[in-house]
Amino acid sequence: MGSVPRMGVWTDWCYHRSPLVTMMEIPSRRDTLMNQSPFGKPLPPPDSDQSSEEFEAFRSYLHVLAETQLQARLKSKVDASDIVQQTLLQAYRARDQFQGTSRAEKAGWLRRILGNVLFSVLRDYSRQRRDVGREQSIQAVEQSSLLLGNLLASEVSSPSNALHREEQAAQLAEAMLELTEEQRQAIILKYWHNASLVSIAEQLGKSPEAVAGLIFRGMRRLRSRMRQGDEDA
Repeated sequence: MGSVPRMGVWTDWCYHRSPLVTMMEIPSRRDTLMNQSPFGKPLPPPDSDQSSEEFEAFRSYLHVLAETQLQARLKSKVDASDIVQQTLLQAYRARDQFQGTSRAEKAGWLRRILGNVLFSVLRDYSRQRRDVGREQSIQAVEQSSLLLGNLLASEVSSPSNALHREEQAAQLAEAMLELTEEQRQAIILKYWHNASLVSIAEQLGKSPEAVAGLIFRGMRRLRSRMRQGDEDA
């Protein structure tokens, strides 16, 4: 069987460090994670119901938020899809604790769980563990979601539908995952981390001119995708 890239360290953290995964659950969840493709759906839980399907609808949205929070030095150790898998698993187990009724409330609840998972990852792998607090991690995810919802707001939204920004953020996340990885990473570094073209070029191993092209083509594709979504609505 071929190896799954970048799984080893995350799997070790998930099953040997996380207090939210018990040893009795390791065999079935390990099989699920090791057979999980980066953007595919996981194997359903043994008692899968409508709740798991509702959580699955947020997978792309959570994936993009996770990507915006992973620092460059962690990308070789932790994959965003694994973080999302853990987030959805925790959400499914705690589904009875969710008291909201709307999609926006569920998105907010999932963001908080994602922030907790990211906090644990940063705590375990960061050299300056005390610099990242749990609430800081959660607030960073909240800010990332706002940036996602506002990325193309002036171009594809009108004041009359500003209340649907949460839904637009989810749609934009789907569109971002249709970009090439380099386009997506260049856009995240520019708009989420305020990195210069020179800095992005160094991180991606490309020239500043090539990075400018990645961002231009990526943003053009996102605009096209979102405008198409508005027309279909």
